[in-house]
Amino acid sequence: MSKELVVNSTSHETRVALMENGHIAELYIERGHEKGLVGNIYLGKVIRVLPGMQAAFVDIGLEKAAFLYVADVRTEMENLERLFDDSLADVRGGRTDENGLTPLPPIEELLQEGQEILVEVAKEPIGTKGARITSYITLPGRHLVFMPTVDHIGISRRIENEEERERLRTIIDQLRKPGTGFIVRTAAEGKTLEDLESDVAYLAGLWEDIQQRQDKKTPPCLIHSDLDVTSRVLRDILTEDVERLVVDSEEEFRKINRFLQTFMPKLQVSVELYGGEDPIFDAFGLEIEIARALGRKVWLKSGGYITIDQTEALTAIDVNTGRFVGKRNLEDTIFKTNLEAVREIAFQLRLRNIGGLIIIDFIDMEREIHREKVHAALEEALHNDRAKTNILKISELGLVEMTRKRVRESLGRTLCEPCPYCEGKGYVKSRPTVAYEILREMEREMQDCASAEISIILHPDIAAFLFDEEHDGIESLENRHGKKINIKARPGYHLEQYDIIEE
Repeated sequence: MSKELVVNSTSHETRVALMENGHIAELYIERGHEKGLVGNIYLGKVIRVLPGMQAAFVDIGLEKAAFLYVADVRTEMENLERLFDDSLADVRGGRTDENGLTPLPPIEELLQEGQEILVEVAKEPIGTKGARITSYITLPGRHLVFMPTVDHIGISRRIENEEERERLRTIIDQLRKPGTGFIVRTAAEGKTLEDLESDVAYLAGLWEDIQQRQDKKTPPCLIHSDLDVTSRVLRDILTEDVERLVVDSEEEFRKINRFLQTFMPKLQVSVELYGGEDPIFDAFGLEIEIARALGRKVWLKSGGYITIDQTEALTAIDVNTGRFVGKRNLEDTIFKTNLEAVREIAFQLRLRNIGGLIIIDFIDMEREIHREKVHAALEEALHNDRAKTNILKISELGLVEMTRKRVRESLGRTLCEPCPYCEGKGYVKSRPTVAYEILREMEREMQDCASAEISIILHPDIAAFLFDEEHDGIESLENRHGKKINIKARPGYHLEQYDIIEE
């Protein structure tokens, strides 16, 4: 599989696209006024402890208070690698309960209001929710993730060779200070003692700097900011299988080369400065694919399609045959459509960065073997997804329930905002509905109205409907109450907006 990184950098926005086999697979966006928060370390102040929820609100200087679950302290170690796209094995030690977890006291015994606490952002603020934080501090490097407060060594599950795992564990055990821990990332596979030693020294120095800054600051305040989006992508994604990196900014080109020379001097990758006339994302066909990723309906090559509807906590994906009529029989047509949809769904989940609970409504398949093949194809299609996924079997109704790890906002919520006209509902009341609402309200108003005339100020389309379709209804009201009704159209009014005024 050929991979490329395409970087579009301007004064106001930086976009980094990971391309696989000529198609965009992942997109990272950072804007000057909307820098990402995940990985940032803050000195916060506990403002409220909630024993009933076993959680606390912590002021870290953002618009919304951050949320700290007691479970973040309890089980976060199982999920740390998901922030860095690695798999961590057996990151706990010491006494455990019946579930294999180290028992913790209640949140009210751990935290008190007004207490200062050093925290790291684990999840961006999403929708109406504030940032999710953890009291475990992790500092990612190229090959390692440093855990200054945890005495443990974890090895990425993606490193499958047992001899290599043991070699890396031995090296890290020699290099680490007592009481500290490291996660060995997938990128460390095959690296020498010198490579890992430089990572350890850099991360240890960074932690000392953070501690010194913490002693001089008062909460709430930012203590340490993670790298910018380009450097993060280089650190986390750039591996030997990325053939080239193309960037359209001379300043970013120089910065990338400095970063590679400092942290990845042995990595052989072609870094090119784009000089074409067309914008770089247009030249690589990326703008079209990004626009397609914002649509609700995605067409399949066969003529079928999928629809993607996203709510705050759940995403529903529906598969339809559309224009695809097949060649042999209905069951075969359905099976082929579902298989094609599997590949597109996996692609769209990754590109759109959709997380949380996901329900996929495949077209009902009668044969059990077809359901098993579609499920296996879905697991295989998600194999290269760096976000953790958990997939249940296809139900008798053709539904698949799955979860995908969510750390940052989805692409749709990053690039879009709720429609100000429909207020995010996706629909407005029909013209007849609004017109009949007005007639009912007029009936109520005219019973108590002392004036001889009454005016309705409303949207031009509703005014036209009342003049044409409901002219008899208006006349009936006038005759019944002995009052004149004036209809006044206002172009600036919302379709559902109207005012009734006594003259």
